[in-house]
Amino acid sequence: MSKEKELTHEDVQKIVSSYMNEEHVALVEKAYHFAEVAHHDQRRKSGEPYIIHPIQVAGILANLHMDPETVCAGYLHDIVEDTGATLDDIKELFGPTIAMIVDGDTKLGKIRYKSNKEQMAATHRKLLLAMSKDIRVMIVKLADRLHNMRTLKHLRPDKQRRISNETLEIYAPIADRLGISTIKWELEDLSLRYLNPQQYYRIVHLMNSRRDQRVDYIDESIKLIKKAIADLDLGPNVEIYGRPKHIYSVYRKMVTQHKQFSQIYDLLAVRIVVDSIRDCYAALGAIHTNWKPMPGRFKDYIAMPKTNGYQSLHTTIIGPEGRPLEVQIRTHKMHEIAEYGVAAHWAYKEGKTNGIQQTQDSQKLNVVKEILELRSESQGTDEFMQGIQSDIFTDKVYAFTPKGDVIEMPKGSGPLDMAYQIHTEVGNHTTGAKVNGRIVPLDYEIKNGDIVDILTSSSSAGPSRDWFDLVSTRRARNKIRQFFRAHDREKNIEEGKQLLENELREAGYSPAELMTDEKCEEVAQETHYNSSDDMFAALGFGDLAPVGIRNRFTADIRQQVESDRQQAAEKAVLEDHQTLEKPNEREKQKQAKASSEGVVVEGVDNLLVRLSHCCSPIPGDAITGYITKGRGVSVHRDDCPNIKAARKNGERIVSVYWANPNGDKTNYNADLEVQGYNRNGLLNDVLRSVNNSTRFLNSVNGKVDHNKMVTISLIIGVRNLRQLQLIMDGLKNIPDVYVVKRIIR
Repeated sequence: MSKEKELTHEDVQKIVSSYMNEEHVALVEKAYHFAEVAHHDQRRKSGEPYIIHPIQVAGILANLHMDPETVCAGYLHDIVEDTGATLDDIKELFGPTIAMIVDGDTKLGKIRYKSNKEQMAATHRKLLLAMSKDIRVMIVKLADRLHNMRTLKHLRPDKQRRISNETLEIYAPIADRLGISTIKWELEDLSLRYLNPQQYYRIVHLMNSRRDQRVDYIDESIKLIKKAIADLDLGPNVEIYGRPKHIYSVYRKMVTQHKQFSQIYDLLAVRIVVDSIRDCYAALGAIHTNWKPMPGRFKDYIAMPKTNGYQSLHTTIIGPEGRPLEVQIRTHKMHEIAEYGVAAHWAYKEGKTNGIQQTQDSQKLNVVKEILELRSESQGTDEFMQGIQSDIFTDKVYAFTPKGDVIEMPKGSGPLDMAYQIHTEVGNHTTGAKVNGRIVPLDYEIKNGDIVDILTSSSSAGPSRDWFDLVSTRRARNKIRQFFRAHDREKNIEEGKQLLENELREAGYSPAELMTDEKCEEVAQETHYNSSDDMFAALGFGDLAPVGIRNRFTADIRQQVESDRQQAAEKAVLEDHQTLEKPNEREKQKQAKASSEGVVVEGVDNLLVRLSHCCSPIPGDAITGYITKGRGVSVHRDDCPNIKAARKNGERIVSVYWANPNGDKTNYNADLEVQGYNRNGLLNDVLRSVNNSTRFLNSVNGKVDHNKMVTISLIIGVRNLRQLQLIMDGLKNIPDVYVVKRIIR
């Protein structure tokens, strides 16, 4: 549970003023005022003014000492998504860099997807690719997610679990790979709180139960360590202090290592921070001279840094009283990188940020390289996101080549995964592997510290299809798949063409007429292939669905047929209603068939009719029809503003009437708004009154303003206008209800 103090804008200004020059402080101030105006009438789920959220995000970034562009983006990150301001507005007022960061953090809200899961995957893909261009996009997103996690208690339990799971699977691993441990640990602890509250609070209780004893032990250990290194002349800047253990870290060790709480040794830890690498090893020698190190518990991350840049010496000793004690030793610079990771490279120093150099530094990060490689190798959004989670944001193992080079791979990797990690051609020509000097099978699981020698042969025919079952990384799997695509390319091209021809014939089209060279190249460009041969090869290999490609080839024909049909129907309706009605035709028109909505269009049968959602007409309402372009007749209430505007030219207006004004079903939706004083029990009285008159209460929402006035929006199902009027009369009789009205959206 976060105990972070909520910042005000004045607090943020004080922080940035401590390290920025006046010009950049003014830019941050400008961003705040722009965000304040844009979000002025918005509130969060907690009921607080929305501007509090951008202030906290900017504050988190300011505490990281980020450059002014990043802090400004913290204030502006939700502007495009949640307000009327556009990306062009931000670019004009704040420049292209800030606009680029804001755009990278903006969800894909205007594109319709088949499912929420698909939209989330597309949003994550956009975010990760934007991060590969500029790391600051992700740093802003991590600050945004951190504050959202701190305020997650205001959401429904199902949303809490979904967001926490997403945080644990995507955002905490990203913070880890970027080395920003201050954010990583808090994201993990907060996620655990909502995903497994029983274990979270159990560990909190266990950690607090003997906290005083642990503090005393750490204090005593620090005194002894200071005495042990006193003769080393490490200078005045040496810092020695206890290191707190994070809740999620304890939980992971209990689960993955099947340990009890009492068996986790590094609950007790001391950190030593010195000036130089030479001092690190000198302090380590003094520690090991005075206390016995535990076997297998020493790690040298200075000689062999983690991929996120983390460097430190870790050792666990049998400390005072014979109890295990972890000691970490690092330089001040290493400590800054350990806490802030890549954010430390973007920290604002000496009144400026070296953007070009920092962008080059960020491009050298392994995580950025891996994202770019996955983008080029993945066939779609889902495959890209699966690769991110399986290959990048998983635990890693580190193996050595016979020459001493370190190869980092996802945990569970085997020799073939390592071969393809080294180079595609090494993978394709692998014949076997040696681990620590011994021949191993290709399904061997590589462990930390293994020396792996990949055996290759230039005469090798290439990978076998059985290798798909022997690799665990998506990178290796994609490389094997690429080999077979290229190897069987001509065969796949012919099979792809044959598949498409069969699909076109079955649908009643002529392949010879449609599959022209020009059309094939056009469809290839639409499907993002360099040539029609590439597209047909993908079709023959199974990467593309034949039906989807067929639909692209026939799209123009199908669109023209539909357009001609609709125009003919519209023309018939217009001609009919422009002709004076003959006396003996009225009876024929009354006998016209009613639509499924119970509405008759005078003089016309079999035309699509739909009730407009803007005014939700019901039987008994005076109604008017409007001929839409391509969607038949839209039926509106006579008092609907949309139909009033259409009447001014009158060309597409048609006469419609209810087949049965009393209604013959109970699923006509009516939109009501109830306004009143927010007393206890008012909502219950409203719902009880509605339920007494109809069984169809389809939706209810309420909001309360600062004057304790409540607005309750209802969507109810009724048979006709008379039933609706009875329901409205009943609502008006409820004490403290002032207004009951139908609304038009």
